[in-house]
Amino acid sequence: MDTRRAHLKYLTQLLTLPGDGVYTVQTAKDKKEKLLFSYYKTSSALKARPHWEKSLHSLHEDKPMILGIPSDNGGGIQRGANWGPLAIREEIVELKKDYQDLGDVRVIPHLLDDRYLNEETIKNCRKALYGKNNKLPVSPLSIADLTLKKIYQKYPQAKILGLGGDHSTSFPLVTNWLNSRANKKKAAIIHFDAHTDLLDRRLGIDLCFGTWAYQILSDLPGPDHLIQIGIRSSGKTKTFWKSHLGVDQFWAKEVKEWGVEKTFDKICKKLNKMGIEEIYISFDIDALDIQFASSTGTPEPQGLNPIEAVSLIQLLAQKFEVTGADLMEVAPFVSPQGCSEIDRHSSLKVAGDLAKNLLQVLKR
Repeated sequence: MDTRRAHLKYLTQLLTLPGDGVYTVQTAKDKKEKLLFSYYKTSSALKARPHWEKSLHSLHEDKPMILGIPSDNGGGIQRGANWGPLAIREEIVELKKDYQDLGDVRVIPHLLDDRYLNEETIKNCRKALYGKNNKLPVSPLSIADLTLKKIYQKYPQAKILGLGGDHSTSFPLVTNWLNSRANKKKAAIIHFDAHTDLLDRRLGIDLCFGTWAYQILSDLPGPDHLIQIGIRSSGKTKTFWKSHLGVDQFWAKEVKEWGVEKTFDKICKKLNKMGIEEIYISFDIDALDIQFASSTGTPEPQGLNPIEAVSLIQLLAQKFEVTGADLMEVAPFVSPQGCSEIDRHSSLKVAGDLAKNLLQVLKR
């Protein structure tokens, strides 16, 4: 089998149709069918599949690629981010000619990473996913990891927008982006979030929504190559995180106090000092204030507004090449107490606008 066919075979085994990564029979069936029709002019998954496979056969590096990782298995407060990739795609579908959709990682909704599974479980899950006992991974983070390795091997200059999923799904996206960089010293991560996600363990688990940022530190040239923006809900102070881990943070209250331009100047100064040329943007929707982003697992008050967030993204993209990004923790069916149906729809529109902006900066 030639390398091109082998590559395609891997992707079609590991992935499924866009929006179809959450395995259901009837739930959200209408939404899945609507998305398929907008992509492939058929609402039948069976008929859409050949069109999807053909699109994978003709991938190229000139357009951004989208990868959905519809797993909330690494979350822990309020679930629902598994529907994020479908909902975000609904908001950006009019731009489908501007990106290439790889589809969704196939998710067994009880698994996180293969490292946590015994051999018997892996064997049974392989049979369920692939129909035979091969050597492919079965958990969403492990499947995403192998998928991204294959993509970057074939397309080293690929610019991928990951759609999550809880924030643990950023781990394979970020680590594979970093490992694909020719010179890691010139690459940095810009992380928008209400929370630091810098725990080394959460209830004994080393990889989840609260630990992923800590886990990527070992892949970075130094902890100062991670810059966090929008922090406001932390059991520790900003000084603690800087002194113990060496991570620079710009808390939401500072962005409000300084304004976007001054905040950007401070970030830019740090990045220039390190000789950074390209950046990856990881955006947790709860970096935004709850009034703009209520449909998420851990909404927080006193956050950024969409204009502040988008302005910072656009300014960063003017100075540094954005070559990877993700949008996480969008939970379309979650509506916290006190938030109306109007708030829920508004937060999905905001998520769509963020995704559009991330695609725009990836295209430059």
